[in-house]
This record gives sequence, C-alpha cells and structure tokens, in this order.
Amino acid sequence: MKPAWPLFLTIIILFAAVLPTAYIYNQNKSEDSCGDFFFGVMYGSNSTSEVKQLIDRVKGYTNLFIMGSWDININETALNDVCDYAADAGMSFIVYFDFVAFASFPWLRAWLENAPSRWGDKFLGIYLYDEPGGHQIDMNQWQTGRYAREAMANATDYSDAANKFTTSIPASLSWRNLKSLNVSIPLFTSDYALYWFDYLAGYDTIFVELGWKTNTAQQIALCRGAANVQGKDWGAIITWTYYDAPYLASGPEIYREMLMAYHSGAKYIIVFNHPKYPEDNVYGILLEEHFAAMKRFWQYIHAYPRELYGQVKAEAALVLPKDYGWGTRRSENIIEDRIWGFWPEDEKTPTIGENMKKLLDKYGLKLDIIYNDPRFNYREKYSAIYFWNATIS
Repeated sequence: MKPAWPLFLTIIILFAAVLPTAYIYNQNKSEDSCGDFFFGVMYGSNSTSEVKQLIDRVKGYTNLFIMGSWDININETALNDVCDYAADAGMSFIVYFDFVAFASFPWLRAWLENAPSRWGDKFLGIYLYDEPGGHQIDMNQWQTGRYAREAMANATDYSDAANKFTTSIPASLSWRNLKSLNVSIPLFTSDYALYWFDYLAGYDTIFVELGWKTNTAQQIALCRGAANVQGKDWGAIITWTYYDAPYLASGPEIYREMLMAYHSGAKYIIVFNHPKYPEDNVYGILLEEHFAAMKRFWQYIHAYPRELYGQVKAEAALVLPKDYGWGTRRSENIIEDRIWGFWPEDEKTPTIGENMKKLLDKYGLKLDIIYNDPRFNYREKYSAIYFWNATIS
C-alpha cells in the first residue's frame, strides 16, 4: 500500500532541517516529463569477473550500469560478455569511449551499428569523453591532447571561446564517426561546469557531478536549467567527496544527494565507483553503507513515484550573461574560478556570485541558472526571472 499523503509531508518536513528550504513538493499531481527513471552505478574495473559480481550485488535495486572500464570496452569479446550479462540481469547500460576509439579499433563501427538490434532498449547509448566543461575550466581545453588544445587556442573573448568549444567537440573524429552511423546513438557525459555549452555542443544528456563538497542545489540549478531551456535530458552522478580514501561520502550523505536529484527531476542517478578501497574490495569503493543507501533509495522511489507525488519544479531563473563561461566554484579551497579557463574572474563575477547565493537561499531547488541566449525563449518557463545584475534583496 502507498503511504498516506500526510505521512509523506511529515517525511519532507523532517528533511527540511538538512535540505534547502525550497525542498517542498508540488502538491498537485504532475506528469513525469522525464519518462523512465534510471538508477545505477558506473564501474571502472578491468576485470569482467568483478564487473559481474557488482552487477549481481546491485541488480535487485538498480536498473542501470555504466561500463566505465577502458580495457574492457576496447576488447570486443569482453565488452559483449559484460553487456550480455547486464542485459540478462534486466539492467540497461551505457558504454564509455574516449576520443581515440574509432581510430584505434576498427571493429567498433559495426559493433555500434549492431548494438541497438542486439540489446534493444537495454542499450541506452555512449558515454563520450568525460568532463569537457570542467576540463576546459581547469586545463584551458576540453580534452587532453593536441586536437582540443589547438581547437581552443587563441580565443579572443568569451563568445569566441564559447564558439570554439561548442563547434570543436562535435567536429572531433569520434563524434563525427558516431554521427555517421546508420543508427542514432544518444550521447552522454558527466561534468561539473559549463553544462549549458555541453548541450550546445550536441550532448543529449549531461550527468551533473554531485560531490567535491560543492553546493548540490547550485549544481542542479545549472545543469537542470540548461536542460530545461534547451529541451534535453539530465541526470546526476554521485562522485568523490574526498581525494583520498574513502573517496565517497557516507551512505546517509549520498542518499540525501540522491533524494535531492530525484525530487528535482533527474532522469538518471548514478553512483560513481572507482578505484578500489580497500584494495581487495571487488566492489570498488562501494562499502556496505553505500549499498544500504542505494537499496533504501530504490525502495523510496517506488514508495513515492514522481508521477503520483510530483517533483520540485523550477519557479525562478537566474540569467547569466551570454557566453559567460565562469566555473562558478567558490569554496574554502578555491578562492576564485576561471572564465573559459583563459581569463580570471572579472568585474561581473562578484555580483553574479552574490545574486546566485541570494536566490539559492530564497528558492533552493526551485531555482534554475541559465544563460541569456537569443536562440532560446525561456521567459514563459518561469514565474520569476532575475538577470545577473539585478538588485536582489
């Protein structure tokens, strides 16, 4: 039996002490515009045996597996083996490839063209490249290597950098090869910055990285806002909180982030899982407390499906300047962040940062952060719109 509505409100009130004040449900039933919901893990083990053991461990309370192992994914026999195993376990899956894949592995083209017919809707698509926006902010190029370095070189201003970023990614060899296939393959990646421009480059879905002690509501606002305005899907991936062991946050902490992403409308929620800790842990960095949190989350989403209880809708939007590729990270460890990886913070940054904080305090998960771009009509999507330089009390 589904819990009574008063009990549901009681649960939300209990969460209010630790979640943003806007973590309140839309009390009207609403359609789940995201369609099917996917929850699972990403694993980078090079052992097919360990991959299968993890699938066996989580298949009762997940429905998505991301094959994150480069060594397995470039071995056609091993890749087919783990994909078959995931599909037989009832799980959908996504496969990771990097920029050298097509040039180095001639069998890949036929494999991709056959994947939709072999595995049907269990094969969701390709995770292509990793963190292009974050790499751009931190390394001045969206991917390591000569191509991205030369593509982004000599940017003259913010708009030129935005244009180089959004045109050079889809012009890369692997991207062009994927788009030349006889089948349409959805493209995914994870990121921690520049989500708006990832979507402009052509990605179908971005997984916002939650972790690194960043502001979860802010990261969701940036990624969900980009997806909402540009008509794309979005998800969340729970990443490291610590650079050293134990890497992941505690079970209760990742559970809370799962809930925030779920109630904000994420179509996908994934737990990142690499390397190993302890070293003999066949499940990567996932410990018993993390499995317990995942199982608890699976039970929760079935007890409180969004199509019955609704989700947090963005009511307000903060509109950033066009092509303003600022990393938006401010923390104890990062005094300032870069703009497109080339320029230091400018005179607009303090105003944007202050208004962002005020609006997040006011709206919480009901805020989207978007960009002023004439290609998109965002005014009808929000009941309140604040431009970056507005006076906000």
